[in-house]
Amino acid sequence: MTVPPPAPRRPDPLGARPAAGRRVWYAAYGSNLHRERLTCYLAGGRPPGGARTYPGCRDRRPPARSLPIVLPGLLYFATESPVWTGGRAFYDPDAGGETPAHAYLLTVAQFSDIAAQEMYREPGTDPDLAEVLARGRARLGPGRYETLVCPGLLDGRPVLTFTAPWRSGEVEKTPPSAAYLRHLAAGLMAAHGWSVERAARFLAGRPGAAARWTPEAVVELVERAG
Repeated sequence: MTVPPPAPRRPDPLGARPAAGRRVWYAAYGSNLHRERLTCYLAGGRPPGGARTYPGCRDRRPPARSLPIVLPGLLYFATESPVWTGGRAFYDPDAGGETPAHAYLLTVAQFSDIAAQEMYREPGTDPDLAEVLARGRARLGPGRYETLVCPGLLDGRPVLTFTAPWRSGEVEKTPPSAAYLRHLAAGLMAAHGWSVERAARFLAGRPGAAARWTPEAVVELVERAG
């Protein structure tokens, strides 16, 4: 499913709903493509092979729904991940192309706590979503996942994700590690039903990965792990 472009935005698509009914779609395009890893953000814990233990969310229930979606914009790799080593995945909604993602229907509190953990903040506080819902973008801080993006609506509910404040052309690219690529490929295959060859072609073609990885090399990474 492709997320439609934003319709004329209401001041707050969540405002008319009672607190218990306030849900949003979290669009995961990086390591949380894989639902098993998302579970560590929701329930707390350390994923297999991970270097970080996550505290989890206030509301530890699983997503109400999940489905594969495609976001307008570019996936690229930059900076250095202390968890995976190598480049992190970022999303540039203003660049050309399409980015496959896994959408999870969560409460606002769950999305807020996942975002906090990605931002290396303590979960437990709901940020003001009025700006991102009204304008499609809100910068909560200078960090690499501290910019909220709302690329559109799905079933009448906002689709939200987070990325860096800069554009893809404004930062030096960094090749992702083998472990990270393997995990992303597994997430694409599980969420979208892609073949290993299709996932490898997509990932190897992203800025940052293309300088180091070929589709054949990514296929080999995945098949070796399997």
